[in-house]
Amino acid sequence: MAFMRYRALPQGELMVEEFRAWLAQFDADRDGRISREELQHALRSLNVWFAWWKARGGVRAADANRDGHVAGDDEVARLFAFAQSHLHVKITQLGYY
Repeated sequence: MAFMRYRALPQGELMVEEFRAWLAQFDADRDGRISREELQHALRSLNVWFAWWKARGGVRAADANRDGHVAGDDEVARLFAFAQSHLHVKITQLGYY
């Protein structure tokens, strides 16, 4: 089993692009969508307690079409909102987001 090294989430206030780039590194199958398992892996990299629970909540909050993945600008924007309110991540609102 190979271990991958992930970039840490930058400290302080984040730009939307930084959050998106950080999250993209956990897209294991490179399909451009984030699954619950991939989000759980991302949260575990931050040492978040109950990562599976919070990943499930994040996907439920963000997944507008209920396909089990976070994809597209609208769903990613919903995930940003979830991260700000439930994970206490500070993200600068720019442009569309």
